[in-house]
Amino acid sequence: MKIKPAIQFLLVFFFLLATPFSAGCSESVKEPAVAGTFYPSDKEELKETVEGFLSKAEKISFNGKIIALISPHAGYRYSGQVAAYGYKQIENISVKRVILIGPSHRVSFRGASVYAEGVFETPLGTVKIDEKTAKSLLNESADVRFFADAFAKEHSLEVQLPFLQTVLKDFSIVPVLIGSLTRDSFEHLASQILNILDDGTLLIASTDLSHYHDYETAKAMDGKIMSVIERLSLMDTERLVRSGEAELCGVYPVLLTMEIVRRAAGATIVKVFKYANSGDVTGEKDKVVGYASIGILKNPYSEHDKKELLSLAVNSIREYVTNGKTPEFKNINPKFVTDGAVFVTIKNNGSLRGCIGHIQPVMPLYQSVIKNAVAACSSDRRFPTLTKDELKDIEVEVSILTPLVKVKNTEDIVIGKHGLVIRKGMRSGILLPQVATEFGWDRETFLEQLCAKAGLSRGAWKDAELYIFTAEIIK
Repeated sequence: MKIKPAIQFLLVFFFLLATPFSAGCSESVKEPAVAGTFYPSDKEELKETVEGFLSKAEKISFNGKIIALISPHAGYRYSGQVAAYGYKQIENISVKRVILIGPSHRVSFRGASVYAEGVFETPLGTVKIDEKTAKSLLNESADVRFFADAFAKEHSLEVQLPFLQTVLKDFSIVPVLIGSLTRDSFEHLASQILNILDDGTLLIASTDLSHYHDYETAKAMDGKIMSVIERLSLMDTERLVRSGEAELCGVYPVLLTMEIVRRAAGATIVKVFKYANSGDVTGEKDKVVGYASIGILKNPYSEHDKKELLSLAVNSIREYVTNGKTPEFKNINPKFVTDGAVFVTIKNNGSLRGCIGHIQPVMPLYQSVIKNAVAACSSDRRFPTLTKDELKDIEVEVSILTPLVKVKNTEDIVIGKHGLVIRKGMRSGILLPQVATEFGWDRETFLEQLCAKAGLSRGAWKDAELYIFTAEIIK
């Protein structure tokens, strides 16, 4: 019997409706690349291995909420126990989304690659990708795209998954592999991830430390890099790696993670949970690889902390003006050890009497407060050195600045919230957020006064580099 074309079409249509159609609807599955080499491929053996590491890891007491981990990515035989220390600290906490950031070891490419849909598989099961978030990171012009070859045999993210599957109950992931990171891709990822960072999101930067040095050399190199990471110092981390004084195979994932948490309010403490190297495991100490498990904690400044910082500034001013010495302080609050960009402002009967600071975080917060307090009372060229007679009348402000963000549209500048930095040619200037509010300026006046501060013409802001920041202002 011959079937008419129209009827034939309908039969095919209804057949497709009735038949399971998998070709376009099945999830993209990223199969494990290193199961059986970096970690066991058998489900029960892997479960026993991970749980064994966790059972031996110490639960460490600390104040704050972990918002990021720095975790190693070698074979479990070598770094599994160190990694377990970090994952032990997040056991059963409320995390719904994990942003995994790791280096690409086998494939070179420009920018970053984001795996944007489907699931990642390990012997313990599958982990779903947060597709909406992952796709929001993609940006061709910033060299952030999906590059499948980068993930094909990569291990830096995969080895984190069995630990996450063991310590967390219900979560999705956003896998990000870093190649040759450009300024545009760094800034794009930092700003986009910051926008979606919430209480249910955890960042994980995947990296090992020094590679193939003798045991004592490795410990010295790793000690240097951990000390600057503890300060959240991007500048010193990059400097140590560039100079060869220290090593991080995941230097860009670590720098990116540090930048994001520095921009996020309240990231004040960094804690090394565990350090070891392969020599501690194998006993072979001629060529070792270093591993660290590090937590970055959110613990905003309390009212007591703010009073303590203000006291550091006031006492530094009094000591210098009275005795000509910069004071030394002991028993520093752990929150004040991370690097901070600080301005110290001195007023006398409501009038400005000195204001000096750092735009970038170049030293621990407490040191920056002390140094700039002394400079504000003695080295501001607009004013003579503060005298003893004036001490009774001074008011002191400490302003802790967030990282600078380049202005794309001046309409984004919010009076009372944002401070401004201008750079044009060899000239630059800064105005703190509170200045515009105190003088009742609108946006355009604020920009014009910023130009005047930098010694530029009133309209110079129209073709200059502009940056915004916010500030924690302590009076």
